[in-house]
Amino acid sequence: MKNRLKVLRAERDWSQAELAGRLDVSRQAVNAIETGKHDPSLPLAFKIARLFDMPIEDIFDDGETA
Repeated sequence: MKNRLKVLRAERDWSQAELAGRLDVSRQAVNAIETGKHDPSLPLAFKIARLFDMPIEDIFDDGETA
């Protein structure tokens, strides 16, 4: 799944470790999500969306069109 996590994190000048701390996950988890190696759980996706004050759909793209 494509996502804008790395861009959003960079816009705030946060390191992966900083973002991980804010989300209560490991830095490795943040890296895996950013690189598309791992999709976040739904609760984590909601947490990320709330942290960036954006709809989930604006952060994550499953590649499907409506």
